[in-house]
Order: sequence, then C-alpha cells, then structure tokens
Amino acid sequence: MARRWRCAVGRFPVVVNGEEQYSIWVEGRELPLEGRDTGVTGTREECLAHIDEVWTDQRPLSVRRPGRPVICPGSPVPGDASGGSRSRCS
Repeated sequence: MARRWRCAVGRFPVVVNGEEQYSIWVEGRELPLEGRDTGVTGTREECLAHIDEVWTDQRPLSVRRPGRPVICPGSPVPGDASGGSRSRCS
C-alpha cells in the first residue's frame, strides 16, 4: 500500500545520510540522527526534482565503493566545501 503524506504542502529540506541516500524531511522537525541537511529546501515537488537530478546511483555508498569508510553523522555532505572530517564510526 502506498504511504500517504501527512504534510504534502509546505517546505521541505533535502536530507542525505552517510550512505549518500537522499530524502526530504518536514521543515522544522529534528533531522534523523544519520541525516544531514544538504542546504536545499523547497516544495515537495522541487525537492524531489532536485533529488532526481543529483542522486543518479541509488546504491548505498558502501556498495558503490567497497573499502571506503562509512561517513559518520556530522561529516560534510559529499561535494560540500564547508570542511569537516570523515572518519570511521565507532
């Protein structure tokens, strides 16, 4: 059964996790522990269009690049020039 959106209107941030999997989140709600705000916010349709554009390989990062350490929460978003460090999660 298809899941219905409780909040189909409003603004949504685009979130990415350590496996570089994208989703949208309800603005104002606390992000999931493993989620990072990408800086892109818009309507549901705008965000989903952005995700379609940037998330071209939907396999998790650990499957796409074996041997590469998993990006821990708090690490920068891929392609983000704001800095930060990447390390193995404990």
